[in-house]
Amino acid sequence: MSTPAAGDDARSRVAAFFDVDNTIIRGASSFHIARSMRQHGFFRRRDILRFGYEQVKYQLFGESDAQMEAVKRDAANIIRGWSVAEMAAIGEGVWDEVLAARVYPGTRALIDGHVAKGHQVWLVTATPKEVGQIIAAKMGATGALGTVALQENGYYTGVLDGGLMHGPRKVEALRELAHDVGIDLPASYAYGDSSNDIAMLESVGHPCAVNPDSKMRRAAQAHGWPVQEFRNRRKNGRHGLVSASVTGTVWVILAVMRGIRAALFKPFRR
Repeated sequence: MSTPAAGDDARSRVAAFFDVDNTIIRGASSFHIARSMRQHGFFRRRDILRFGYEQVKYQLFGESDAQMEAVKRDAANIIRGWSVAEMAAIGEGVWDEVLAARVYPGTRALIDGHVAKGHQVWLVTATPKEVGQIIAAKMGATGALGTVALQENGYYTGVLDGGLMHGPRKVEALRELAHDVGIDLPASYAYGDSSNDIAMLESVGHPCAVNPDSKMRRAAQAHGWPVQEFRNRRKNGRHGLVSASVTGTVWVILAVMRGIRAALFKPFRR
């Protein structure tokens, strides 16, 4: 991660932390990144089927530690041997083609407001760090905390460093960053939409729920947190995609049903 220069101005010790999916960007950025990765040959048919199976298990039984470990392992294995430059190029393309048009104007205004006040702005996302940094640069943010895949000589090794940037790992990353660059967490802000962001919001002095799911809304009510609603509910519902936290936080999930259909029926097409 990049580290901003520390100054004497107390404002530079204040940070605003933003979740990405459905907080900054409508829908799951992982959906579009994975689709682009599939188009570039990152995924094989068996990968599509396996992730589809994991998604069905999640919808039926909820998220489990074993499931997250399996997805983490598969995510790292899939990109083994691929270059970091390829991942960055995919991130740039997805931003230009899809994500830029899906940014909530209300959240952009929040980010711009923090930048204008001299605050640090950090995105906290389960997407690959390289992709998170691209989104951060496009949004004028300080940097991004994302899932780190180890690399050697510019190529991914197939091992994740520290696991997925998911749930409790987000809090660990915030505290590590605060220690490294002198951020005052009690004076800082955090914005998120889902139950996976609750712990992150609890770790700062100024939490705010943005476009909250049902669990986040209940947490906000219980804690007395402010709530910002930037969705057009009639047009931009969560479509079930975001209600599944795996879809919103695991950057390797594909367009599952479309991918499964293509994988299953392609051999029978003439």
